[in-house]
Amino acid sequence: MAVLARWCLHRRLAVIVLWLAALAGVSTAAALTGSAYSQNYSVPGTESDKAAALLREAFPGRTGDTDTIVWHTTGTKGTTVRAASVEQRMTGALDKVAGLPGVGSVTSPYTVDAAAEADGTAQISPDGRTAYATVTFDASTDHLKASEVQRVVDTAKAASSSDLQVELGGDGIGLTEQSTGHLSEIIGIAVAAVVLLFAFGSVAAMCLPIATAVVGVGTAYMGIQLLGHLMTVADFAPMLGTLIGLGVGIDYALFIVTRHRRGLRRGLSVQQAAECAVATSGRAVVFAGGTVCVAVLGLLALGLSFLNGVAIAASLTVLLTVAASVTLLPALLGVIGERALSKRERRRLAEHGPIPELPTGLAARWSAFVERHPKLLAGVAAAVMLVLAVPTLSLRLGTSDQGNDPATSTTRKAYDMIAEGFGPGVNGPLQIVAQTSNAADRVAADELTDTLRTTPGVASVTAGSTQGAGDIEVITVVPTSSPQSQATSDLIDHLRHDVIPRAEQGTSLQVYVGGETAGYDDFAAVLVGKLPLFGGVVIALGGVLLLVAFRSLGIPLKAALMNMAAVASSFGVVVAIFQWGWGSELMGLGRAGPIEPFLPVIMLSVLFGLSMDYQVFLVSRMYEEWLATRDNRRAVRVGLAETSRVINSAAVIMISVFLAFVLSGDRTIAMFGIGLAAAVALDAFVLRTLLVPALMHLLGGANWWLPAWLDRRLPRIGIEPPEEVHPAVAAEFGVQTEPNGRAAGAGAEADPIRDPG
Repeated sequence: MAVLARWCLHRRLAVIVLWLAALAGVSTAAALTGSAYSQNYSVPGTESDKAAALLREAFPGRTGDTDTIVWHTTGTKGTTVRAASVEQRMTGALDKVAGLPGVGSVTSPYTVDAAAEADGTAQISPDGRTAYATVTFDASTDHLKASEVQRVVDTAKAASSSDLQVELGGDGIGLTEQSTGHLSEIIGIAVAAVVLLFAFGSVAAMCLPIATAVVGVGTAYMGIQLLGHLMTVADFAPMLGTLIGLGVGIDYALFIVTRHRRGLRRGLSVQQAAECAVATSGRAVVFAGGTVCVAVLGLLALGLSFLNGVAIAASLTVLLTVAASVTLLPALLGVIGERALSKRERRRLAEHGPIPELPTGLAARWSAFVERHPKLLAGVAAAVMLVLAVPTLSLRLGTSDQGNDPATSTTRKAYDMIAEGFGPGVNGPLQIVAQTSNAADRVAADELTDTLRTTPGVASVTAGSTQGAGDIEVITVVPTSSPQSQATSDLIDHLRHDVIPRAEQGTSLQVYVGGETAGYDDFAAVLVGKLPLFGGVVIALGGVLLLVAFRSLGIPLKAALMNMAAVASSFGVVVAIFQWGWGSELMGLGRAGPIEPFLPVIMLSVLFGLSMDYQVFLVSRMYEEWLATRDNRRAVRVGLAETSRVINSAAVIMISVFLAFVLSGDRTIAMFGIGLAAAVALDAFVLRTLLVPALMHLLGGANWWLPAWLDRRLPRIGIEPPEEVHPAVAAEFGVQTEPNGRAAGAGAEADPIRDPG
């Protein structure tokens, strides 16, 4: 690592130019090719996927996205959508929409025949005050152009008046509700800049972590856009990658710059300090970043193409931020030179020379306080984590719909208007796809249709439509409950396990429950089934890494418990806000609803990596002190005093970046932002600086116990090797050094907290 830092320092201008050229090149390529993100949640082999495959086979031309234009009369009592003035106004608007680029067809309620109306599928509500038209685009949602969709929105809403409200809903229309700006990133970076300025006292030093993270994350963001043309990449993947990348990128650079500044204050030259920082903290950053990448790439084991792109996108972002931290950052350190220190620090260094740093102030006092009251503080910390974890017991996974959009959005208004006028189930009808091969099968399908009409939880049923020789029939079932409701999921299960098997009995009829709502349910069920195994693998992986690094059974066991506690408590916060609705509307996050099914697996993998960062930076210093003194109390006290400040600063930055993404306007990203911010806050301020050191004080030497036979068989790795001492500094303060330049018996010196003199 020192060789890499030296190379980047000597060729700093070339390194900077190469990174900027990479950013510019990838950005240009992404701009020329455009984006190709996916919103396809289908899981191969599930019942909804089989239904979709049959529909594609039966109706190959129906591949475009279908959305709705909804209007509601709000004027004089008695005015309905059938009034001549309303019909003339909306018919003109619908004709204009039908002629827009990208629009395949428009089905108006004013042309629906009486037979359809008798079946209960009319597009005019029973009270006559609400109606909707269906708009079918030429392309699927993944391939729609936002500009063309926006023209549809503008044209339709132009028909609005003081007594006629016009709104639009559907996945395609949702493209116009997505935030196109980068306000959340700007706010997160601004808050991080304030924290860094306070921590460093130097504007030049403050800019380095931000510049490094922005270049690394920017390159990754554009790379993810290109990746979307090669594989399935979820539409939220770039924002999620940015969220994670900015958080860890700024933090990783913070650790390295902090070590660099420490070297300068000890009298090292800029080059020596930078080499030392990369060789120590830089090595820990590579380990931590690699851990995050491995954890996130664990999503590939789930075998879901939808999550494969998310995993690769997130790991690519982390990989590039780590690369920028150990290459671009040393080059920038060489550019700013001594300005990494504040003016006061440079003046003090010039007047008094290098001064040994001792942990003092709040960090030292807090460390001593934890040592004096470990039982009390451990109990308080455990109580906090348990209370916050309580909502997790009611966690319900499911895919939210446009009823969870902010109340001011046109998609939310359209959703509510349809729910009020026609019933909540119209927003998410089920498609029963029946494959018949003979007359007996068709008779059974007709009987199934009659049975569905009397099934509890079903509001209406549309008679099956046929294709070809009648081998495929489609029955549309409208539930009495909303798409995201538990009652709708129960209805789907009832149809699949009770109603349909009875209809198929004794025939060759094959019936599948499909549609968007059923597809979301299948996606959630598959993920829930794989979550325990995935969580176990991730936690076990972390345990093995810590076992090898710290040669102890106690450290990885506590880390596993801490990881589970952080996950449970952060999920509790997410459930309270998004599922219970505590403040979600006030924060502009929309109505309460289920938690996205992919949130647990992604958060678990990301949180594993982030918590490993803090565990490594905290325990590695304790372990170093333990090896030198074999005094557990001193090791824990010194390790906490020397690392808590940088961990807390890093946590504040990461929390600020994560919370800023609540402003993105995307409910899914807001879930990740709040969940990750809560997890980092609890991990840094409750677990790593309170519960972990308190437990380590209580366990004493058992923290570091490892059977001799296992110790002999484990490989030996060093995450963050002891820092080398420059000969000038050693001579100044009388520090004895080993031939390799490291301080000899550094751990045996006077206790820097209890014996500050």
